[in-house]
Amino acid sequence: MEEQHLTWANVSLAFSFIVFDALISVSFGLGVSSALLTAAIRCVVQLSLVALLLQKVFDSGNLWAVIGISCLLNILGTFETVVIKANRRHRYMFATTLTAMLVANVPVSIIGTRYAMAVDPFWEPAQFIPIIGMLCGNAVSGIVVSVDYLLKELGDTQDKVEMYLGFGATRMEACRPLARDALKLALTPAVNRMSVLGIIAIPGMMTGAILGGASVERAARLQMIIIFMITAATALAALVSTVFALGIVVDGEHRVRTDRIDTREHVVWRARDKAAGWVVEQVSEAARWMAHAICCARHSKDGDIEERTALLE
Repeated sequence: MEEQHLTWANVSLAFSFIVFDALISVSFGLGVSSALLTAAIRCVVQLSLVALLLQKVFDSGNLWAVIGISCLLNILGTFETVVIKANRRHRYMFATTLTAMLVANVPVSIIGTRYAMAVDPFWEPAQFIPIIGMLCGNAVSGIVVSVDYLLKELGDTQDKVEMYLGFGATRMEACRPLARDALKLALTPAVNRMSVLGIIAIPGMMTGAILGGASVERAARLQMIIIFMITAATALAALVSTVFALGIVVDGEHRVRTDRIDTREHVVWRARDKAAGWVVEQVSEAARWMAHAICCARHSKDGDIEERTALLE
């Protein structure tokens, strides 16, 4: 199959669909038009940078470059989880989330790529990097859903959990129903996604493989392997992050430490708002100073004119 050449004109045409969605949002007062456009622009910038970077990595075939990209993807996924998507955070959440991402994504991607996909060496850049990227993206959703639900329920049902603890239950026993529901919520999208693959929806990876010239049979088997890897990594990441959250919010003395749950905006956004406020204040002060200086200069000029007129008379 001949490779199709896509230009920025093609991308611009596809971007018009997002503009159409934004117009619908404005027409019905949905309030998501700016979010749609921002996300779309961010998508274009991010994919352009990734394409530029990955092409160099693919051409080099360097193991250390693959390791570096893999670590970077996990760190960015952690940042997305903790800073951008999480509505509630617990203490040390960045470190625990990064640990959960690495524990889940790295083993699953290595075992799946080497043995299920039969890629040798497993770190072949064109195969391994897209796989771990997909695992990271889905692990983010699983961690956000499970940890956010768990922290919300720990805050709402603090008395019930502390009653169990008071009757001698361990923190894991007292919180087991909450953890079970949190993991169930995290895995529900993956289960639903597997249920409709092939019958209702043809997934993107399979579509990409077919468009790239692979046989339909091979593309279908590849998609099966990848969706199983994604589900396993999502479950493992959600499980590890949930255990970490329970161990931090319910301390070793069997107390529910709601003071370790933060519902405010992340410190990054608070610092941004503070810096933006400071910049606005400085600009306003500079504008007031300039207006005062111009006013003084104008009065001085008018005074000089009046003085010269008086002398001439």
